[in-house]
Amino acid sequence: MQQTHERVVVSVGGSLIVPDAIDTDFLTHFKMLILEKVQRGFTFSIIAGGGKTARRYQEAANAVSPLSPTDTDWIGIHATRLNGQLLRNVFAGYAHPTVVHNPTIDVETDEPIIIAAGWKPGCSTDYDAVLMAKNLGATKLVNLSNIDYVYTADPRKNPSAKKVERTSWAEFRKLIPEEWDPGLSSPFDPVAAKEAEAIGLEVAIINGTKLEEFSHYLDDKPFVGTIIS
Repeated sequence: MQQTHERVVVSVGGSLIVPDAIDTDFLTHFKMLILEKVQRGFTFSIIAGGGKTARRYQEAANAVSPLSPTDTDWIGIHATRLNGQLLRNVFAGYAHPTVVHNPTIDVETDEPIIIAAGWKPGCSTDYDAVLMAKNLGATKLVNLSNIDYVYTADPRKNPSAKKVERTSWAEFRKLIPEEWDPGLSSPFDPVAAKEAEAIGLEVAIINGTKLEEFSHYLDDKPFVGTIIS
């Protein structure tokens, strides 16, 4: 008998979708994994990040004519929407036909997959994902990025940085900046972290290039990654 699971919110970093060129290998394996879980009763709300596409457009625009933070943000939002449309087409036949931009609205759908993208200036896709989880009553959010763990410091700059396998929101927030800006590189956006803590959300930070770890997490098996709760 198929087991029905609560909808899992998944934030897919743009660095996975478009690390430089569009990564069709990642998209193929991601689709296979998601559909295999759907066959077992999982449903997903997947939100796309902007990644390098966003940063390249933002840098190009600012090089020609310096932009306000709001306009810089809008460029990033449209990059997430392009990536979201790509995911929507990848999951055609299984996904709600429209990419959701506002994470606070109720989406009436029979499809097992909802694809979402950036909402409005001042909100990262991490924050949008948390709002979506709140709206759905979901208790788990998976953040797929390009790191194996949250670390106590940037391991590229600090060789003594230690990996963090499980931590509280209060401890995690000590490791990241207090404010968010459109170009921030952080394992999870500070504003999103505050909201996640407020609603008691569990967030798993997992390296999306190692999709078997994502699969293990969904199956409640030991996995490589960080849980924040």
